[in-house]
Amino acid sequence: MAPLPRRLLAEFIGTFALVFIGCGTVLADSYGRFGLVGIALAHALVLSVMITALMNISGGNFNPAVTLGLLVARKTDGPTAGAYMVTQLVAGIVAAVAVKYLFPAGVVSASNLGAPTLAPGLHFGQAVGIEAILTFFLVLAVFGTAVAKDAPKVGGFGIGLVLLFDILMGGGLTGAAMNPARAFGPALVHGIWTAQAVWWIGPLAGGAVAGLLWSRVLHPED
Repeated sequence: MAPLPRRLLAEFIGTFALVFIGCGTVLADSYGRFGLVGIALAHALVLSVMITALMNISGGNFNPAVTLGLLVARKTDGPTAGAYMVTQLVAGIVAAVAVKYLFPAGVVSASNLGAPTLAPGLHFGQAVGIEAILTFFLVLAVFGTAVAKDAPKVGGFGIGLVLLFDILMGGGLTGAAMNPARAFGPALVHGIWTAQAVWWIGPLAGGAVAGLLWSRVLHPED
């Protein structure tokens, strides 16, 4: 296992890439008009490649919900999980700052810096439930394709594909962030806090349930 500073650097790079490309794609859509499918593909590809490139160093979490799932499954310890989560949140903020100053101010403002938003008429509880279920699928894929000792050798692409179908389903409803760092970074930098709790409660609950289910029921022998 790599030393903790090296693992934290890998987590920073991977999370930065996810948030930078994720937010940047939302803003770039105002020029390219590639829509939800293009945004979903960009998120899926950047996560797939970053996990594949860095998973042998840090495990390729890039998401506090994934880290929490690993913690409740006893695949990591409390201090390490805390350091990972802080690093992921800082990376999300730095990525949002980079996007803010690399795009025209008008595009940044019109797109809320790529921060996720709720669809009109969607209630708070509905949004939390959607984010929880989508994140459950994501974290379950992490366990099944990357954590399990008998996992198929598909790198991060099994996980990235979950991001693809999750965003296609939930992107128009909650933004399908599934990641507090993805939501918090642009929200902090742009100063938009509407329903921010959705992208904390939902993903963390979904990640924790996936970790418990995997470690206690689906694959307790791992």
